[in-house]
Amino acid sequence: MTTTLITGGTVVSATGRAEADVLIDGETIAAVLAPGSLLLGTDVAASVDNVVDATGKYVIPGGIDAHTHMQLPFGGTEASDTFETGTRAAAWGGTTSIVDFAVQTYGQRVQDGLAAWHEKAAGNCAIDYGFHQIIGDVNEASLEAMRTLPDEGISSFKLFMAYPGVFYSDDAQILKAMQVSRDTGMLTMMHAENGPAIDVLAAQLFEQGKTDPYYHGIARAWEMEEEATHRAIMLAKLTGAPLYVVHVSAKQAVEQLAWARDKGQNVYGETCPQYLYLSLEEQLGASSEQWGRFEGAKWVCSTPLRSREDRHQDAMWQALRTNDLQMVSTDHCPFCMKDQKELGLGDFRKIPNGIGSVEHRMDLMYQGVVSGEITLERWVELTSTTPARMFGLYGRKGVIQPGADGDIVVYDPNGHTSIGYGEGRTHHMNMDHSAWEGFEVDGHVDTVISRGKVIVDGGQYLGSKGDGRFLKRGLSQYLV
Repeated sequence: MTTTLITGGTVVSATGRAEADVLIDGETIAAVLAPGSLLLGTDVAASVDNVVDATGKYVIPGGIDAHTHMQLPFGGTEASDTFETGTRAAAWGGTTSIVDFAVQTYGQRVQDGLAAWHEKAAGNCAIDYGFHQIIGDVNEASLEAMRTLPDEGISSFKLFMAYPGVFYSDDAQILKAMQVSRDTGMLTMMHAENGPAIDVLAAQLFEQGKTDPYYHGIARAWEMEEEATHRAIMLAKLTGAPLYVVHVSAKQAVEQLAWARDKGQNVYGETCPQYLYLSLEEQLGASSEQWGRFEGAKWVCSTPLRSREDRHQDAMWQALRTNDLQMVSTDHCPFCMKDQKELGLGDFRKIPNGIGSVEHRMDLMYQGVVSGEITLERWVELTSTTPARMFGLYGRKGVIQPGADGDIVVYDPNGHTSIGYGEGRTHHMNMDHSAWEGFEVDGHVDTVISRGKVIVDGGQYLGSKGDGRFLKRGLSQYLV
């Protein structure tokens, strides 16, 4: 087995930082040593296979993106990143584990949906991967099948209050699924938007000739997110189910989560980089020479980008500081403009929903450290430690300690990263544009180690297809 010593760096955890050396033996961390420690002999560096010099750099647990959609069929097309291309891009950006979504579509057995995603991912991933289960058809058979999911290492499932006719569940279906959540300990994940009302608003806008991507954000008004978030909270309270609200974008939805948490309810939420940095006015309302006012399609996602004038972005950062939101995931669901996003030319309702961010989450969140929005420790907590705890991976993932998987990122605070699709910029996702074109980050992912194997180093990708393994997850370790 290969041994690797990471020496000279500052090990950063969710609770602090210290100068320390990290020894990896095979696939797991064997020791975290004080600099100059003689515990393992007089010259550990001379006795190992590889030495990584992390002098002046941060040594952090590998990032965990707990919300991705590789190869997701949506809107008449399929997300452009495969498990191979998407996980390789994730690795470039310092993410060493993802939790993707297996999909049960209407009329399909839950078991068959899960099997289809295992087939897509197996042998193709560059990093470790797990699954949540989307329940797109809540019925008696699927409710029964859900009870078997924890035995398969699937300890969370997702419901949609949006997308009638595709993934939508009504309140009665949500109630029944949440009763299974209560009985099994599984975490209910919720896309909280009032889908039927949104569809009415979207149709009215279209009839008025308001067809540009900007109106995607107008139709999916923040009131629709706040209302659905409150309704999900009340159904969870009634049933006793733990609730995790995905991609929170509206400050009013955060207020609902904070209200429930202040009453002691097991309610949690994530946001995404797009809701911290991007906006309705600047991105959805963008125009370009190539695409005209359709330029904004690059940033069509749901929940939508919110108004900067209303300061939703500031509220998201504040919620991350106060722990009213616990995590940052990406909701990575990329589509190319050509032949995919352009399906919605002339009708914003037909634009495939999704932004590609899996490669950039760690960098974008580190920039929040640089700008004083969050602390260094909170960066690690939001991007690695809490995702591991929330989704039953902590101990193996999300921490640098003996016995944990050797998933480690060496991050250079004195480095620089230019994000974008153009030459000299970082872009490894399978897309024909970047939603983050022109973003500059005062830091750089230098070395990425996945289960003891160096997969990115010195600007080179050293991993290979199939390096990643399926993560059989336990129940959430974050619930009170």
